[in-house]
Amino acid sequence: MSEVRTLKVALLGCGNVGAQVARILLDDADALAARTGARLQLSGIAVRNIDSERDVELPRELFTTDADTLAKDADLVIELMGGIEPARSLILTAMQNGACVVTGNKALLAQDGPTLYEEADKAGVQLSYEAAVAGAIPILRPIRDSLSGDRITRVLGIVNGTTNFILDQMDSTGAQFADALAEAQRLGYAEADPTADVEGHDAAAKAAILASLSFHTRFALEDVYCEGITKVSAADIAAAKEAGFVIKLLAIAEKITNANGDDGISVRVHPTLLPREHPLAAVRGAFNAVFIEAENAGELMFYGQGAGGTPTASAVLGDLVSAARRVVLGGPGRTETTTGYVPALPIDASTTSYYIGLDVADQAGVLARITHIFAENGVSIEIMRQTIHRDAGSTVESAELKIVTHRASEAALAATVEAVKGLDVINSVTSVLRVEGV
Repeated sequence: MSEVRTLKVALLGCGNVGAQVARILLDDADALAARTGARLQLSGIAVRNIDSERDVELPRELFTTDADTLAKDADLVIELMGGIEPARSLILTAMQNGACVVTGNKALLAQDGPTLYEEADKAGVQLSYEAAVAGAIPILRPIRDSLSGDRITRVLGIVNGTTNFILDQMDSTGAQFADALAEAQRLGYAEADPTADVEGHDAAAKAAILASLSFHTRFALEDVYCEGITKVSAADIAAAKEAGFVIKLLAIAEKITNANGDDGISVRVHPTLLPREHPLAAVRGAFNAVFIEAENAGELMFYGQGAGGTPTASAVLGDLVSAARRVVLGGPGRTETTTGYVPALPIDASTTSYYIGLDVADQAGVLARITHIFAENGVSIEIMRQTIHRDAGSTVESAELKIVTHRASEAALAATVEAVKGLDVINSVTSVLRVEGV
């Protein structure tokens, strides 16, 4: 019987995910060797501070601050440092020295993925990044491999657990945004500085990756329209609930045709109303889910834990086993499946439905004036509900209008809202949110 080959694995970064990856590599060494055909030897762990406290007890002799040497001397490199530099330089160094790389760095992939893909192709190594999107959920490999014989037309994803937890708290308890955010921070779902999550930046980076794989074209972060959840109020949540909707922060990538007849891809992240019967509406807490529409497969949904050390480590190890098997068996590395160029279209070119909340004067002719503006801009109203308000001791009445439109171009909808704002009978536009799934 031939001797089992040993592959040296360098781990760059030892946060929550990295520590769990190291634990699994050490504890499950025999099982991993049986699956890969080679023994995966953890050769070192690069960190900034060797003495930092960690949730997992690991052999001190594995730690080093010399990430560059570690990356140069490995067969397989796992990058879990995050950020752009030095992660980018270390990944390039590793690939140039013949190592396959596994990363969970969605920000780097969204910003400079093409450079990394090209270097991987040039070096003949594999670049894998399942952990970059939706934690433990196996979504990137199914898109790249299982659906490679199909045509994906649309992807809708809840890909940020922090924002989903906040919106779910607001929906289930009636909490204001600030209170729901504080609870997310208390439970460890949100960072002390939650900007990347609540402003949608984290989801936008993941949307760029999903769009690139789904439509075989390289999309970067600047191609993604991004709007966070900080302006979503408890009143918006309540109004959505009353109308049979739930609000989710969605990452959306879909093939569309613009007004000139040109095909392109709309990639966007924003708060979205979903009918409560839609599969994504039932995704609660900090869980993630990705809903895919394909020409032949139809509708598919992938659901699971989108963050956390152990779940995300599962995705990292899946990539590592795949890369190790490639090294053992030989052959070129598998990175991406770009086959052409389809342009990213601006948000104005996309079509969607709107939910619009209006506080208006309760007087004759108001509805006619509002509906006339909608008609002028080519926007059809699907649902309109009116509630009369009267302050105690006052004869002045106002009405609350809740309008859901049929699908129309984003440009037409935006023009409609601006025109309605200019009417003297409009006290205020209380909310404007996009609607999907209707």
